Amino acid sequence: MREVIVISSSMVRPENINRSGRREKIHLTPHDLDLLYLYYPQRGLLFHKPDPENRFIPRLMASLSTALEIYFPFAGRLVKVNNQEDDTVSFYIECDGSGAKFVHAKAESVTMNDVFQSHGSVPDFLPHFYPANNVQSRDALISEPLLALQVTEMKDGVFISFGYNHMVADGSSLWNFFHTWSKICLNGSDSNIQPLVLKDWVCKGIDYPVHIPVLEMETLPRCEPSTKERVFHFSKMKISDLKAKANYEIGTMDLKISSLQAVVAYLWLSIIRHSGLNREEETQCKVTADMRQRLNPPLKKECFGNVTNLATATTTVGELLDHGLGWTALQICKTVRLKTNESYENIAKNWVRNVKRPKTSVGSRLANNSLIISSSPRFDVYNHDFGWGKPIAARAGPADGTGGMLVMFRGVEEGSIDVHATLNSSLWSDVLVNLLINDMVGQ
Repeated sequence: MREVIVISSSMVRPENINRSGRREKIHLTPHDLDLLYLYYPQRGLLFHKPDPENRFIPRLMASLSTALEIYFPFAGRLVKVNNQEDDTVSFYIECDGSGAKFVHAKAESVTMNDVFQSHGSVPDFLPHFYPANNVQSRDALISEPLLALQVTEMKDGVFISFGYNHMVADGSSLWNFFHTWSKICLNGSDSNIQPLVLKDWVCKGIDYPVHIPVLEMETLPRCEPSTKERVFHFSKMKISDLKAKANYEIGTMDLKISSLQAVVAYLWLSIIRHSGLNREEETQCKVTADMRQRLNPPLKKECFGNVTNLATATTTVGELLDHGLGWTALQICKTVRLKTNESYENIAKNWVRNVKRPKTSVGSRLANNSLIISSSPRFDVYNHDFGWGKPIAARAGPADGTGGMLVMFRGVEEGSIDVHATLNSSLWSDVLVNLLINDMVGQ
């Protein structure tokens, strides 16, 4: 394995910790609290290496400090309160300006071509390019910041990655922050950047902070499953063909299958077909839905926070295999359409009413047979320029290994999609991977 050496690790704080007019405490909603045991999502971008005279590491750290002044929740800390009067605990984000972790590393023997391995293979050194491996949201109570970043210098490139606590933000918020950071680094100031708009969502009938019985917060084991990874590329033409086929198969229904739904359905169907699972076993496909514009009243598209929810399509292996692409895509489409203001509020109220344990990555048999679709091609991951050019590739960090994780990126070519897939042993199949690769080659 190629050697990755950490040069330094430090905490970068906002320029002005005591900036007036901002919220000092952020209470967490039931949707946030449900992610207490979730592993930090990690993403990374590959850039060409800047000129040695650029002195880009100090510039990145200085601009990060300015960006954290705007995106101040990322510089805060997760706090737990023991409520002795009713033997419960509650949580909130303390916006105290403690800072985000910044790691500077070097992998001088690694080239950009080493990242682009044949047939979409993911090199074994890549996990060391990320700053928050095996970190869960709950770890922010002890030692972990809410945001960690790593800049790894390669022989001819630079890999900039991050890991973040999903309780405080979602992918949309994170990429908005990343774009702001790059813009400040490029321009040298934050003069034209709008102030942060925090999510302003309150569910009637829920008192904050939410109290959780201590018994529900017992320590749970971490899983260390075996997984394999591949990156699959879908061209604009391939996506168009899949979308046309899916809509043709469902006929003249009011519902229309989107490009993303067609790609996800194709992958779900292909993975399950070659998994060897029994026909009577259940399988799920969970698609992340951005709720900002689905709420009533709708939130601003750029508002900061965790405002996502999983739309879950459930069926048996046999039923999935007996139907085609159109039917599979239709199940996904229907579940996404069910994500409304009413459903979002009901989930929150039921969570508080039942006070169930937050989601854990220690998976059941059903979880191991299921896919989670994360991120979105809507995120413009290639529109980030720190001063030496835009990225040439996007990758996802290690997943927790429960079932399958499909991280969807916008491709470099217009209209294309890259899928960073991490599958456990229940879903992985060499035959599947070869078929997908051959299918992609024929695009």
